[in-house]
Amino acid sequence: MKYFLLLLLPIILSANLTYTSNHDKEVAILESFDIEASFLYDPVLNQLKNSKKTIYKDQRFFRAMNEAYLFIPAIKSILAKYNVPAEFLFLAMAESHFSTRAYSAKKASGLWQFMPYTGKMYGLKIDSYVDERRDLIKSTEAAAKFLSHLHNRFGKWYLAAIAYNCGGGRLSKGISRAKTDELSVLLDRKKRYIPRESRIYIRKIIALAMMGNDEQFLLKSEYEHLLNRGNAYSISTVRLPRGESLKRVSKLVGIPIEELKKLNRHLKYDFVPPYIKGYDIYIPYIKLSEFKQNYFEEKIKNIYKVHFVKSGDNLSSLGKKYGVSYKIIMDFNQLKHTRLKLKQKLIIPIDNKAKIKKIDSQFFYMVKRGDTLESISKAFKVSIRVLRKNNSINGSFIRAGDRLKLHE
Repeated sequence: MKYFLLLLLPIILSANLTYTSNHDKEVAILESFDIEASFLYDPVLNQLKNSKKTIYKDQRFFRAMNEAYLFIPAIKSILAKYNVPAEFLFLAMAESHFSTRAYSAKKASGLWQFMPYTGKMYGLKIDSYVDERRDLIKSTEAAAKFLSHLHNRFGKWYLAAIAYNCGGGRLSKGISRAKTDELSVLLDRKKRYIPRESRIYIRKIIALAMMGNDEQFLLKSEYEHLLNRGNAYSISTVRLPRGESLKRVSKLVGIPIEELKKLNRHLKYDFVPPYIKGYDIYIPYIKLSEFKQNYFEEKIKNIYKVHFVKSGDNLSSLGKKYGVSYKIIMDFNQLKHTRLKLKQKLIIPIDNKAKIKKIDSQFFYMVKRGDTLESISKAFKVSIRVLRKNNSINGSFIRAGDRLKLHE
């Protein structure tokens, strides 16, 4: 019996150390959200945590973590830059399962599920060519700024997370009714100080964070490599000239086109938008050296125009307008016949730089804090008079987040 106990002792000690280690990690996760350790005994949290371990084992949790393996280090780095706890990584998981393609019925989109208005307010471009709510770097920058703003407003990280879900105004009303911002009071399901969705939401983020930091949970799966995600290959940002094709970059640099598209879901088409100064895309960090060695800009490169069919348009007139054969327009848009529909979207390749300046000069600028009409006028070499005329501005007042048409 003594011999048996001696054999069993290391196992008991190991189990106890594992329990202590996980308990300490779970307490640390709660503290990162400014939540007291006693919340570990919240029955709903434990029910959610246990059910998620059952539901997510070998399913969505691991797949989501695996899909995000390449860019999790970049997300953590951006969160740290804005002093947002790393555990907010799991807010993105709760919102989208780390899918940049996620789209809700309420028109929220991307990794952090930004609504169009909020996305634009935090500097994300949404136009005919890109939707930067799906840009994993820029959307994370925007989310970190937004969360930092919410933390400054409410003073605690768990309140910032709740406000991200239900809105700052709704949370303020709840705190006012409860006469406290204590989490245990706000989560009272009978009083309903905050929406039921938000009461579950904060617990869901915590449960996911605890699962993601549970080594034993990961070791028991086929995804134990996720434990090394802190050292995983990250991504690099490279600037491409306007109109450059992702397919061409894929061939030159040796990146599978699907992998390149996955990192650049914010591009609505298979090419870089025709903005004057080019545009940034993302490639795996391990391909940066090959990009520098192999990529070159073509002397004659295509610029692409997105054209919406208007009354009177036909392929022949559009071909003359943009300086390309109508057959090229048909091939590029995979048209089987020449008939066009009103408001039909056509992608048209254009070779002439001089011509594109005349026909594709509808560029816009998102006003940032500190901008004035004079500073924008100087930066883009557009007269203040033209800016006022294009944007129906009587005086000089502009607000951060406004979108200004630079040229007619």
